[in-house]
Amino acid sequence: MIDKATNLYWKKGFHATSMRNLQTEIDMRPGSIYAAFGSKDGLFKEALRNYTDITLTLLEKLKVKYKSPTEVLKAFIKIQVVDTAKDSPNGMCMLAKTIGELTEDNQTLIDTTKTYMNEIASEFIKLIEQGQAMGEINKDKNSKDLAIHVQIQIAGLRTFAKISNDKSKLETMIDNIFVHYPFN
Repeated sequence: MIDKATNLYWKKGFHATSMRNLQTEIDMRPGSIYAAFGSKDGLFKEALRNYTDITLTLLEKLKVKYKSPTEVLKAFIKIQVVDTAKDSPNGMCMLAKTIGELTEDNQTLIDTTKTYMNEIASEFIKLIEQGQAMGEINKDKNSKDLAIHVQIQIAGLRTFAKISNDKSKLETMIDNIFVHYPFN
């Protein structure tokens, strides 16, 4: 049920998702949604948590698959940019889309989204620091700044992927993130 709600919110956004949309998608009546989640906002928070958990789980799986922190980051970005461009409910990150959509009227949801973005950034920081310790990433660079750089690159590349069908160009652009400034 949460996966279906997550995909619906990710596809349509918070404001464009009506209670009727939710009712149809998750097969719950409004009263049941309110009883289970307190409100549409409460269900949205659960969807944001779910999206974040899916993202963190993906990072953990990639850490098992790749021994190099840089390769983990590259693989993660490729999945987020190339693989999800057409296969996900929306080619944009649900968290970034939420930040872009909501206004101060939804400050609690914005704060929740920022918290979840910071959780993902913290995982990037850990990977970057491991890469620095292994000599893959310049030790003189600030790991927090590099994590922000990765998040910005993902957002930009996901936008570019929506207008370009050239997967090899996208993959080259992703590889170049780690070859050029600020990682070297």
